[in-house]
Amino acid sequence: MKELIIAFGLFLFIEGILYALFPSKMKNMLKKLELVKDSQLRSGGLIFAVLGFVIIYYIKS
Repeated sequence: MKELIIAFGLFLFIEGILYALFPSKMKNMLKKLELVKDSQLRSGGLIFAVLGFVIIYYIKS
């Protein structure tokens, strides 16, 4: 459970740094996100989720 909280904190830190350092580029990226199809976002999210799971699995074992 401790690792999950650390991972969540790291996620928030990275997100915050990106918005703090590049606010206009992040706005432009979010506008462009509307042009991406839902199926592409779903596929990309699934790929990253599986990749993250595999990395965690190999680190923990």
